[in-house]
Amino acid sequence: MSSSIRVALRALSANKLRTTLTMLGIIIGVSAVIALMSIGRGAQAQVSAQIQSLGTNLLFIRPGALKDQGGVRSNATQAASLTLEDSDAVAALPNVVATAPEVDTGAQLLANGQNWNTRITGVTDAYSTVRNTPVAQGDWISKAEVDGRSSVVVLGDTVAQQLFPDGDPIGQTVRMSVGGRTGANFRVIGVTQAKGASGLGNTDDTAYVPITTVIARLFAQRTARGAPNVSTVNVQVVSESLMDDTVSQIGDLLRARHKVAQDDFTIQSQQDFLNTFNQIAGTFTLLLGAIAGISLVVGGIGIMNIMLVSVTERTREIGIRKAVGARRRDILTQFLVEAIVVSVLGGAIGIAIGSGFAALISQIQVPGGGGGTSNLQTQVGIDSVALAFFVSAAVGLFFGIYPATRASRLNPIEALRYE
Repeated sequence: MSSSIRVALRALSANKLRTTLTMLGIIIGVSAVIALMSIGRGAQAQVSAQIQSLGTNLLFIRPGALKDQGGVRSNATQAASLTLEDSDAVAALPNVVATAPEVDTGAQLLANGQNWNTRITGVTDAYSTVRNTPVAQGDWISKAEVDGRSSVVVLGDTVAQQLFPDGDPIGQTVRMSVGGRTGANFRVIGVTQAKGASGLGNTDDTAYVPITTVIARLFAQRTARGAPNVSTVNVQVVSESLMDDTVSQIGDLLRARHKVAQDDFTIQSQQDFLNTFNQIAGTFTLLLGAIAGISLVVGGIGIMNIMLVSVTERTREIGIRKAVGARRRDILTQFLVEAIVVSVLGGAIGIAIGSGFAALISQIQVPGGGGGTSNLQTQVGIDSVALAFFVSAAVGLFFGIYPATRASRLNPIEALRYE
C-alpha cells in the first residue's frame, strides 16, 4: 500500500502543471461553497441577533386574526380592537413582567431648519425596558409625562442626526405634523442608542412620544366600542418556558374582554419571527451551497478526464509493473490514490481560499443604522469546512474509480505492446 502511494505521488509530481489544472476545478468548487455558505450563515446570525435585540421573552399582540392562504399567513382584518385597558389587563397576568402598548403613525418633523419624515411611536415609560431601547443622551419618557400627556419626544439616533447634525438636540423644540394637519411643538428629552435597521424595521428612524399625547393630539383610531385603539401591545414574559401558557392565558383574557367567539387579535412571539427567518435563511444558504457544489461535480469530471488520459499515456508503464509482479489491486490503489490526493489537496487549498474570501467579504462596508456604515457579517462553520473537505475527497474517490478500474484490468501483454 505504501509503495503504491509513493508511486502515485511521484506520478503527480512529474506532471505538476497537469496536476494543478486538475485541482483547479476542486479548488474553485470548495472555495465557492465555503465563501457562499459563510455569507448565508453570517446574514442569518446578524438578523437573528437584531431580532433578539428587540428584547427578551417577548410576545406581540396586534389587532386582527391571522388567516392562512396557500401556506402564507396574513392578517384577515385590520379592524381596531386593542386598547390601553387591554394592555393593563394583560399586565396583571401572573406570568407577565410588563406590557408596553404602542401607537404608530407617520409624521413630518421640523427643527433647526431641517425637515425629516419619520415614524412616530406613542409609548409608555415601560417601553424602553420591554423593547430594549436605551437612551444614549438625556432621559426616557417617564410615567408622569405619560399620565400628564406631556409634549416631549425621544428621538431615534437617525432622526437626531438628520434634524440636529451639528448640535445637541436635548432641550430643543421639534414641530410635528401628521397628515398635513397643523403641527404641535415637542421638547426633546432624549436620544436613543443606535441599533441599526433589521427585517422588522429601523428603530433608529423613529421618534417616541407619550402614547397618551399621540392619542390626544396627533393621531387617534377608535375601536368599535369607542375606546382609543393601540397598534401593538408588547408583552414581556417571565421566562421562555412559560411563553405557550402565557399565550393561552392572554387569548382567554382578550376573548372574554372583547366578548367574541372568534379572535379579533393576533399573538406572535419573538421565536415565531426567528423560526420563520431561520427557515428562509437556511433554505437560502443550502441553495447557495448547492449552486457552488455544481462546480465540485465539474471538478470531479475534470479529474476523471485527466485520469483517463493518464491511464492511456501510462499503458506501457502499467504493463511493465504487472510483468514484474504488481497485482491488480496495486494498480487500482495507485490510480485511486492519485485521484484522491488531487481532490483532497485541492479541497484543502479551496478551504483556505474560501475562508480568505469570507474574511475579505466581512470587511465590505454597507449602510447601517444612524446614517453610518457597518461590515457585512460572514460565518465560516466547522461543519461546512468538514463537509467541503469530505465531499472533495468523495468526489475524487467516485470519479477516480472508473479510470483506476480500467487501468487495473489492462492485459499486461497488450500493455507492453502499446506504443
